[in-house]
Amino acid sequence: MVLDLFKLDGRLALVTGSSDGICLAIARGLALAGAAVVLNGSGEGKLDVAAKLLRAEGLSIHTRVCDVTQPIEVQAMVDDIEARLGPLHILVNNAGIQRRGPLHEFKQDDWRELMRTNLDSVFYVGQAVAQRMIARR
Repeated sequence: MVLDLFKLDGRLALVTGSSDGICLAIARGLALAGAAVVLNGSGEGKLDVAAKLLRAEGLSIHTRVCDVTQPIEVQAMVDDIEARLGPLHILVNNAGIQRRGPLHEFKQDDWRELMRTNLDSVFYVGQAVAQRMIARR
C-alpha cells in the first residue's frame, strides 16, 4: 500500500482551511500516514464536525480556530500550536475562497476579501511557520 511508503509517524502537520473539501481530505491523508494533524478554520462549528469525523477513524487530530487573514492571530496560532503540541514539521497552506462574477459588476470588498484569503494568508502563515522551521533547520 502507498501509505507503507509514506510514513509520517512523529510528525506534526498544520493544514489551513481544513474544515471541509480538499483541505480536509489532505488532512485525512496526512493523518492516515501517521502525522498528528492540526485542522484550521475560521469557524469552530465546522472545525469540530471535521475533527469528530477524523477522530472516529482513530486519527490524531487537533483543532485551532484562526482567521488566517490576520497576521497577529496567525502568529498566536503558531505559537499556541508549538507550545501545546511541539514543533510543526509540515504546513499545507491551503485556505482559500472563491468569488465569481463579471468584472464590471465585481464588488471591491469581495476582491479585497479574495486577496486577503487567497494571497495574504499564504504569506502570513508561511512566514510564521517558516521562521520556526528554518531556526530548527
